[in-house]
Amino acid sequence: MAKAKKLAFGGYSINFKGCADTLESVMGSAPIGPSEMTKKIWAYVKKKKLAKK
Repeated sequence: MAKAKKLAFGGYSINFKGCADTLESVMGSAPIGPSEMTKKIWAYVKKKKLAKK
């Protein structure tokens, strides 16, 4: 049997359309690692209620 394809982002659809925030306002001005970026993006998505399943 074929393996089921894994959905991106755990099946969530994320729409950033209409967001006026800059990347610097979301991430900050200091350099950060990839895992910290992911945490900040998901915190922003949850705060703005941008994800739909």
